[in-house]
Amino acid sequence: MVGGTIDLAGIYTAYEGSDRPVLKNVSTSIASGEFVVVGGPNGAGKTTFLESINGMLPITHGQARVCGLDVTSHGYAVRRRVGYVIQNFAFDPLAPFTVRHVVMMGRYGLLGYGKQPGEDDRQAVDEAIHLLGIEDLEERPIGKLSGGQQQKVLIAQNLAKNPDILLLDEPFSNLDLCTRDFISEVLTGIADAGCTVVMVSHAFDALPTREIRILVMNDGHLSLDTCCPADEVEERVRTHSGGPHA
Repeated sequence: MVGGTIDLAGIYTAYEGSDRPVLKNVSTSIASGEFVVVGGPNGAGKTTFLESINGMLPITHGQARVCGLDVTSHGYAVRRRVGYVIQNFAFDPLAPFTVRHVVMMGRYGLLGYGKQPGEDDRQAVDEAIHLLGIEDLEERPIGKLSGGQQQKVLIAQNLAKNPDILLLDEPFSNLDLCTRDFISEVLTGIADAGCTVVMVSHAFDALPTREIRILVMNDGHLSLDTCCPADEVEERVRTHSGGPHA
């Protein structure tokens, strides 16, 4: 992991078919290796913020550069360098994939057309599985795992890409405190190694004991952009959220 920067300059983002922007004149710069928590009330634009960074939504005004690439014209190249763990994804209990298959899927976007995974890919999958402590689950069907186990697998899948940036949408939701603490330790380690971590969250009881960058969204705008210790994050997010926090 060599890290990745995010530079947003006055961006507006709208969903297809909508005349109303979700993000409105958002500007910020995030450096390699930062650990960022994005908070704010329901409907504030938090998930849209992640999707805009990842080039999944059209930017109607302004400019977004991720890992030095213009997101609008190089969205595919950006997504090769960014991992994205979406919120509340659940596998069908009958899904015919083992845990190892699912983690290997994180490598497919890096392979050339028609190429099969090689030794480097298998090694990256081994390392991600080890990092998340799921070796004992490798041959288990993904659909038969608990929600917390599936969350670990999805994080491993994205880490197998060796991303410069890791985006996570509510990674602590529906997890017990022990699992939250474990995942927090993993995320701290990859941030310390230079991977930029940007996490939408309403859970603040498992944040790493390091400086946290806080971005608070309100009605598509950034209402707070600052850094503070982990034990101050919840109070600052709630103070600047302007309503019930989610």
